[in-house]
Amino acid sequence: MGIKTIVKTTFFCQSCGTQYNKWQGQCTACKEWNTIVEEIIQKPEKSDWKLPTATSKRVSKPLKISDIDSSEDARLKTSDNEFNRVLGGGIVPGTVILLGGEPGIGKSTLMLQISLKLPYKTLYVSGEESQKQIKMRAERIHPNSENCYILTETKTQNIFKQIENLEPDIVIIDSIQTLHSDYIESSSGSISQIKECAAEFIKFAKETATPVILIGHITKDGNIAGPKILEHMVDTVLQFEGDRNHVFRILRAQKNRFGSTNELGIYEMQGTGLREVTNPSEILISKKDEELSGNAIAATLEGMRPLMIEVQALVSTAVYGTPQRSATGFNAKRLNMLLAVLEKRAGFRLGAKDVFLNITGGITVDDPAIDLAVVAAILSSNEDVALQKDYCFAAEVGLSGEIRPVHRVEQRILEAAKLGFSTIFVSKYNKISLKNTAIKIQLLSKIEDLVGIVV
Repeated sequence: MGIKTIVKTTFFCQSCGTQYNKWQGQCTACKEWNTIVEEIIQKPEKSDWKLPTATSKRVSKPLKISDIDSSEDARLKTSDNEFNRVLGGGIVPGTVILLGGEPGIGKSTLMLQISLKLPYKTLYVSGEESQKQIKMRAERIHPNSENCYILTETKTQNIFKQIENLEPDIVIIDSIQTLHSDYIESSSGSISQIKECAAEFIKFAKETATPVILIGHITKDGNIAGPKILEHMVDTVLQFEGDRNHVFRILRAQKNRFGSTNELGIYEMQGTGLREVTNPSEILISKKDEELSGNAIAATLEGMRPLMIEVQALVSTAVYGTPQRSATGFNAKRLNMLLAVLEKRAGFRLGAKDVFLNITGGITVDDPAIDLAVVAAILSSNEDVALQKDYCFAAEVGLSGEIRPVHRVEQRILEAAKLGFSTIFVSKYNKISLKNTAIKIQLLSKIEDLVGIVV
């Protein structure tokens, strides 16, 4: 008698990855309709890959917590200082990193660029491009690399065979959605395939202390495609974002078990690859020969890095009856709140006017410390009076019109002084211990104080 293969079917939500025993119209977890699909799962007996004993770096066994060595493994430093900063100082051995971003934003270019310049033996696995295509891109970025190996393969069992032969120090997978495993009877990119392939690489990384970087596609909502549990399985989730119409790209950590999630890396897309931007403030502030109304400079923070950004506002009479409120790179609800504060506390009638707000450089900022710069730009445009270009602002605006203090204000002041600003406007309630600074610190307590300076 032959052995019968038991075929199991289950139902997954394509939006959030929740599993169900039977089909239903609405997912109870994410409330989306018609996203639940049936998948056939057929798991034969696994013959797990095993590295030769000589190359095994770590054997797992129970240890008393007092006997565990708490000293950190040396991080693997890349030649990319922005990438190192976002990760918290380099790549931790055995870590699994998930990098997400929109199509064409530069994920593959970033990872190929890093792998070509690494001093470690690196295996770059691509399921989307041929070896010749990757070679063409590599010649633009860094043509001479002795440590980077390119493999075009989508079957995980074949990838692990090559890993056993090559024994790389770092593995990069481009992308996790293109891989498939023989243990799951479903198509590449399905939820069950993504979970299984990711689980295999996580097991490999933890058992061999080899870092694995997975590149992931994102959905139209901006979330990484596949089950949400994928983000819980990995150690670090990086987001590579920016506007394809702009040259700047931002790398930020949404999750990091070995470092801060507040750090930010900024790159500039060029013909030869991505260039690190070491001083983004000079790029985010536009160079103008003459002073124009509606422009204000804000001192903000991204992680430990202070940034000077330009806020642009345009206030004009509403033509179509209903005034428009539009914000790019800034929370539209917060813009409405600041306009209400200006109308109630400062007496400006902006209810019948269109207000457009833009953060230059194509970046998005959620730091409340730019409130004062937003208000200053709106007042400047409304009165058509240009602010002095060596003024900058760092304070939050409250509902009662008070100027509220912000954290790490001294770091913002020093960055403004370094870039040549003459005056910075902050809250009088900030405790500032700086003395003999090259910049004048102007203290404000309420929004009326700002109106007297701008108008």
